[in-house]
Amino acid sequence: MTSTSTPPGLARLNALPEHAALAALHEVCASTTWARRLTDARPFATDEELRTASDAAMAGLTAADLAEAMAGHPPIGRPKPGDPTSAREQRGMAGASDELRAELLELNLAYQEKFGHVFLICATGRTGEQMRDAVKERIGNAPEQEREIVRTELGKINRIRLTRLLEEEA
Repeated sequence: MTSTSTPPGLARLNALPEHAALAALHEVCASTTWARRLTDARPFATDEELRTASDAAMAGLTAADLAEAMAGHPPIGRPKPGDPTSAREQRGMAGASDELRAELLELNLAYQEKFGHVFLICATGRTGEQMRDAVKERIGNAPEQEREIVRTELGKINRIRLTRLLEEEA
């Protein structure tokens, strides 16, 4: 495929200098390893090729890499102030009652105590109640099982964020 048939947002990502591509991808996922793998895999011919590379990079992350990726995510119910990405992804909490917010805070703390990191879920399109129910369900998981669920959820988040990055770049 020639560069003229590459979608504009993807062509722009492909053409970025290495440091700029790393920075843009690091905004998608806080894992340096993930961002490096995608930067090194450029150029991508299609958006799907980029998403497939993202999935492969996510699958290869170590526990330390996953911890770095998770550190870039705020707790559910408490989006980063002034961060439109965080607010957009947690939109399902916008109309949540004070009771639901308090319950989620308590569940988040219990989850973090058990697993050593924030509860991570692809919150896009989920209600506050659905996120609460997911914490309640997942808090009973074994750490190894939960790590793989987190890996899957991060992959979903990365795909959504990559799509948005390419749209913004277009």
